[in-house]
Amino acid sequence: MKPLLILVGADKGGVGKTTTSRALLDFLARKNVLARAFDTENPRGTLHRFYPAITEIIDLGEVRDQMKLLDTMQSAAVKVSVVDLKAGSLSRALDTFEKIGVLEAARGGEFDLALFHVVGPSIASLDEMGEIAQYTKGISYIVARNFINETNFFEWDEKTFKKYFAGLSNAREIEVPKLNEMAYEQVDLAGVTFSDFINNRQPNGRSGDYSFVLRGYVRKWLSDLDAEFDKLDVVKALLAPQAGASAEEGASTEENGDA
Repeated sequence: MKPLLILVGADKGGVGKTTTSRALLDFLARKNVLARAFDTENPRGTLHRFYPAITEIIDLGEVRDQMKLLDTMQSAAVKVSVVDLKAGSLSRALDTFEKIGVLEAARGGEFDLALFHVVGPSIASLDEMGEIAQYTKGISYIVARNFINETNFFEWDEKTFKKYFAGLSNAREIEVPKLNEMAYEQVDLAGVTFSDFINNRQPNGRSGDYSFVLRGYVRKWLSDLDAEFDKLDVVKALLAPQAGASAEEGASTEENGDA
């Protein structure tokens, strides 16, 4: 399969960017899609805390760390790379990628690139959409309206949002639903993935003794978010080869059975 680079970021802080990255990694794992992750919250990354086995902490402003990510996409056994951009670094990262030819290479088909732009309930987040529009042409651009930290987007009305969104012809929109605060806090305290929390499992494999009720809230939240991820073209393309392989395996099994 062609390498896929997924960037998750925002220039505004506090919009739930890393939570979205965690949910995305959980989603890929449940779909049996192997992924590696890069946490740019150097030197101590939040994403790395939850996914230490597959996450490397890097400084995207350093050339050697850019090489760790970009020079290995073709050769790595794992073809999906998820990059959690630290708060305030989205525009800077895109500008760097434009200058060194990353965006041009993606537009030319050398690899696929998807940007999950996490936006919160403020006009500042809306302004970001217009500011980075120059970089998003020819790549998969997903605007993720994050309801995790707020019950609603109180500073927006739909008319205002649609006005901003209309200027982004290639944009796709998903909604990250609000997760119960107590459930979110308990997952954070446990230091486990959302999936492990649901399955009542600690990192060492032992029972987590987590609340049945709070596990139910997280399960419902992930189910709703899965439905949002599933509707994206980049996800459909990523899962298509697996669906084809499954169909071939099924056909082979039937043939062997007939024989």
